[in-house]
Amino acid sequence: MRNSVGGGVLERAARLLEAFREGGPELTLSELVARSEVPRATAHRLAGQLVALGFLERSRRGWRLGTALFELGQIVPRQQRLRELALPYMEDLYEATKETVQLGVLDQGEVLYVEIIAGHRRVSTPSRRGGRMPAHCTGLGKALLAFSPDVGREWLAAQPPLMARTPSTIIDPARLARELQDVRRAGVAFDREEARVGLVCLAAPILGRDGVARAALSVSMPTGGRISPAQVAPAVVTGARAVSRELARAPGP
Repeated sequence: MRNSVGGGVLERAARLLEAFREGGPELTLSELVARSEVPRATAHRLAGQLVALGFLERSRRGWRLGTALFELGQIVPRQQRLRELALPYMEDLYEATKETVQLGVLDQGEVLYVEIIAGHRRVSTPSRRGGRMPAHCTGLGKALLAFSPDVGREWLAAQPPLMARTPSTIIDPARLARELQDVRRAGVAFDREEARVGLVCLAAPILGRDGVARAALSVSMPTGGRISPAQVAPAVVTGARAVSRELARAPGP
């Protein structure tokens, strides 16, 4: 929970909405209270007001996020522009690989998933559109950190102890710093079952004119599948470079 405990009505309402980040698609009142740290009576009253505004909807279990939030999210200028530029190349990657294709940005030290394409062969991934993941255990996160101005050093210095999501997750900061240097040299990052056992991923950065990552593109696949990350890497790098060129030509900041 990034917000502090306490605060006014607006902050408490925001904490209720934030509770859905890692709490699942539907939450009971007790779950809302526990995750938001908003008093029960206040949480119930604010949830009712958020329903009236369209930011929440009632469900059998309690509440889920409302369509008003989805509609607002679609018009965030930065993400909308990036998604529109990247989507044709993501679709090409999906057609070529039939694996899960993801677009992400670094936001407050985490990977924020802007778009995900997956068909009926969908591999079970821990990510979802609009969701977040720790940067250190994802291919997208490594690509974004490696192509930051300081190759992720400031990010590493600001982190609490890195948490292991699987036995393969890199939690030693020195080892991760070395890997980020390797990613910068190679231009491609790998997640070797670090976010979920049985899942591998490779990612390439989408760069601005200054060579700093504005976003990253990735393909995730099951281990031991019909294609390997090494086989997919050239296509991912090519797609990311194409989006970088589109981004450089597009008007706007």
